[in-house]
Amino acid sequence: MKNNFMRPVWVLWWAITLAWAGLIFYLSTQTFAPDFSRSVLAEMLSVLHCKVSPATFATLHTCFRKLAHLTEYAIFALLLYAYPDEEENPRWQRGRALTCIVVIALYSLTDEYHQLYVPQRHSSLLDCGWDTLGASLAMLLPFIQHQVKQ
Repeated sequence: MKNNFMRPVWVLWWAITLAWAGLIFYLSTQTFAPDFSRSVLAEMLSVLHCKVSPATFATLHTCFRKLAHLTEYAIFALLLYAYPDEEENPRWQRGRALTCIVVIALYSLTDEYHQLYVPQRHSSLLDCGWDTLGASLAMLLPFIQHQVKQ
C-alpha cells in the first residue's frame, strides 16, 4: 500500500473534511442560536411575501433547524465516506458506510456536549438522532450509485 499521507488528494480531502467538522462546531456557538435561525427564516418568508401564523412559524422554524442538522451531518458523512484510496472505480463499502455513521454519531454527541456550555443553546440527544439520520440517509447515495452501475 502506498503512503497516502503526502498525496495532495489525501491532504485536500483531510483539509476539507476537518474544515467541515470545524464549521459544524462553529454553527453550535451562540452566534447561531435559535434567535439567529428565527431571523433568517423570517427574512426568507418576507422575501417570498409569505405571511404565516405564529404557530405555523414555530413549526417551520423547528423543521428548518432539524433540516439543518440533517444536511450538515449528511455532508460530513459523505466527506468521510469519500476517503481517497487506491481504487479508481470505488465500489460500495458497507463497512466504511457503517464506520461513517458511527463516527458521525460520536461527533454529534461531542457537539451536543459542547452546547451544554454555550449560552442560548441547549443540548439534545434528539438532535444527535437527527444528525445520525442525516448521515444514514447520506450513505444511501453511494449505495444507490453502486446499484445503478451494476
